[in-house]
Amino acid sequence: MKKMLSLALALSLGVSLTACGGTASQPSQAPASQQPSPTISAESGGEAVELTVFAAASMEATLTEIADLYKEVEPNVTLTFTFDSSGTLKTQIEEGAPCDIFISAAQKQMNQLDSADTTGTNEGGLDFVYSDTRINLVENKVVLAVPDDNLKDIQSFQDLATDKLSLLCLGNDDVPVGAYSLQILDTLGIDIAGLEADGKVTYASNVSEVANQVKEGAVDCGIIYATDAFTYKLNVVDQATADMCDQVIYPAAVMKSGTEGSKDAAQAFLDYLHTDADAVAVLEGVGFTVLN
Repeated sequence: MKKMLSLALALSLGVSLTACGGTASQPSQAPASQQPSPTISAESGGEAVELTVFAAASMEATLTEIADLYKEVEPNVTLTFTFDSSGTLKTQIEEGAPCDIFISAAQKQMNQLDSADTTGTNEGGLDFVYSDTRINLVENKVVLAVPDDNLKDIQSFQDLATDKLSLLCLGNDDVPVGAYSLQILDTLGIDIAGLEADGKVTYASNVSEVANQVKEGAVDCGIIYATDAFTYKLNVVDQATADMCDQVIYPAAVMKSGTEGSKDAAQAFLDYLHTDADAVAVLEGVGFTVLN
């Protein structure tokens, strides 16, 4: 009886020790939230990357929305935007501001930074653009917008030469929308110098400022882009035809002034802008035509 009891105790002790030994020999599994993240190369999109994007002011609403979509695609990429007139952005790049992607509202400002320019615009021989990444991203339209009440009953560009007009807002001539505006007025034979002499013109530093002046009713009308009229919910009374001004093309490119090692990530975002269905839908939803 004593032998049987001793054997039973021994077997029980052996099982207990085996169980403890099994637990000790297996490394404990930490919760998933405490597991170290695998190291992924920047090229695969896993390493944190910050991209600085300089874009024409008329793209602020769309790119801000697209940035939220891109977080779902590339959560490790942080997009930092600077929106202003293309001329101002071009000057900032030329003066040394870091920029991974530049989206201009006209070819002129991109040409001025691109050593591959063949138009003679790049007089200083500047070399800030990876020319092989350059694309024509979107097309816009130039329109005449009025405040909600349209007290002066302005209905067309031709009305700018009549007594209906008291005050017109335009972009400065170094701003793409301002240059397009002057082309329209010249094509229609409307004397801009005469309007200035009569105190009928006020200028803004970018297209968003023009749109705000119209929205607030501070002016009788303003010449802006169709996309800004959509964003600011403005009344459009006329749209420039192809014979009134140049085609409004927005070039985009990866820049040599970007953060070291960010070129692939910048190219990936630029590709996303014109190939992803959701991004294209955002751009075309406000009136842009995606070209590539």
